[in-house]
Amino acid sequence: MVRPYARIRRIIMSTQPQQSRTSARERLQEAHRREKKAAALRRGTVVAVSVVAALAVVGGTVAAIATATSSDADPAASAPLTVPANTTGQDGTVVVYGKADAPHTLQVYEDFRCPVCKQFEASAGQAVQQLADSGQYKIEYHLAAFLDKNLGGKGSRTALAAAGAALNEGVDKFKQFHDVLYANQPDEREDGFGDVNRILQLAEKVPGLKTEAFTKAVTEGTYRPWAAKVDAAFSASGAQGTPTVVLDGKVLNVFGQDGKPVTGEQWTALVRKTTGA
Repeated sequence: MVRPYARIRRIIMSTQPQQSRTSARERLQEAHRREKKAAALRRGTVVAVSVVAALAVVGGTVAAIATATSSDADPAASAPLTVPANTTGQDGTVVVYGKADAPHTLQVYEDFRCPVCKQFEASAGQAVQQLADSGQYKIEYHLAAFLDKNLGGKGSRTALAAAGAALNEGVDKFKQFHDVLYANQPDEREDGFGDVNRILQLAEKVPGLKTEAFTKAVTEGTYRPWAAKVDAAFSASGAQGTPTVVLDGKVLNVFGQDGKPVTGEQWTALVRKTTGA
């Protein structure tokens, strides 16, 4: 099979005069480089850690983690640590949503700047929350900021620190803000979440969230050291991409062979199959 890139290149090279072929070739090469870069963020294979096994290979669509994480160069990592209320785990790096006595545990690994996470949240997020609200499982959020390293900027860290400020107001406020961030995620090539004023504007979409304490924490970066700890914990977990979703130790493939995320109905069926309900 002849690759589309090769066919296009032949057509251009055969129909343009000699003096313009060099520029045409350069344009094609640049387009090819850009496509490869975009594909690296949207397609690939996830290597994710489960709670009972070392590493599990999962097919799907993910944003891959760079060799070095954003926390490696984050000056906030060495600043005094303030942990928001309503956290769990070492250094309070895990956020739990749902009933503590739920019979099952769903672990969700995400980066607020990850476009593939947005796809999953837009497609199945409501169903994911509904099953937690009904007590079928509790959700453990393991959040990351590695896309700042991959793409440049500070949007992942800023959004994560702001999520800490929301969590300090309450777990429900965190969850609502989490959903607002994904619903209003900027283009991955932009660093929209790096703008504190934009973050505060989005906070207005969550009733009662934008308190004086929340605004102060976001503006002053109170939870940036905590965000660095959360990102470091994500890196230590072994997860190699986002989103990674684990139910009772089993990594779930939440994207089909066509690259599309599961729907709410498909998610519910997948959970029932996994738990034997």
